[in-house]
Amino acid sequence: MIPKDIIRKIKRIQITTNRKVTDLFAGQYQSVFKGMGMEFDEVREYNPGDEIRSIDWNVTARMGHPFIKKFVEERELTIMLLLDVSMSCRYGTVNRMKSDIAAEICSILAFSAIKNSDKVGMLTFTDHIEKYIPPRKGTKHVLRVIREALYNQPEGIGTDLNNVLEYLNRVATRRTITFIISDFFCEDYKKLLSITNKRHDVIAVSISDPSESVLPDAGLVKIHDAETGQEKVIDTSNASIKKAYQKNSIGINDKNKNIFKSVSVDNIDIQTDRSYEAPLMRFFRMRERRIVRR
Repeated sequence: MIPKDIIRKIKRIQITTNRKVTDLFAGQYQSVFKGMGMEFDEVREYNPGDEIRSIDWNVTARMGHPFIKKFVEERELTIMLLLDVSMSCRYGTVNRMKSDIAAEICSILAFSAIKNSDKVGMLTFTDHIEKYIPPRKGTKHVLRVIREALYNQPEGIGTDLNNVLEYLNRVATRRTITFIISDFFCEDYKKLLSITNKRHDVIAVSISDPSESVLPDAGLVKIHDAETGQEKVIDTSNASIKKAYQKNSIGINDKNKNIFKSVSVDNIDIQTDRSYEAPLMRFFRMRERRIVRR
């Protein structure tokens, strides 16, 4: 049975994110994600000014005068949410944990999708696949997605992006728009991310906490790695240790950004100490400008 505090969270997220979708994101979503291609509609007689490349030569030969193939945009999309539920995502030192922000972002994207009659599916993952929710439409289905984002009890603790990308490529036979919501504490995923981005439109949503890049001055502190279980005591007042900690964090962040750029995956950078609305809006505007330039 779902705890009462989780039920209250689900209701709160439903109300707040639904309002944000109505006020901010629904129009942006529709203008950016307009359909994954064109599908055949009908054959009609050629009119002056029609594209010659659209002529159906078989029908033209039978009828004795030109006919063209008419296509319409394939409007219905499938949105896949790949949600990292590893132990490192259950962390936060400011207002909320990374996992809470991830759940709200999933809700924003899911409600935006169903308002445009698109399907939404979800894959939760750690170092293995935790749960797969097949894409469907409707508010009831979105509430299930939100519930799973908030109330998941994963068996794994680490992060394996290769595993979830392989699984996505097996279950998603048609092209999807896939959002990976994670802190990307993972190694050697570049090759499979590149393969997946050729089959799907992949967007990386990176969530980080400020303490992951700046070590607080708190003297001797025992550090516990949530994903590996390793523990060690460090002196947080030691300047060289603080510098090495920051350098390592910057290195991980730069590595991930370089991977996204090299395989043409868009990245939305979210931080726990700031609103996620502005980065999401920047992403939608950037995508919109890209479409206009085409």
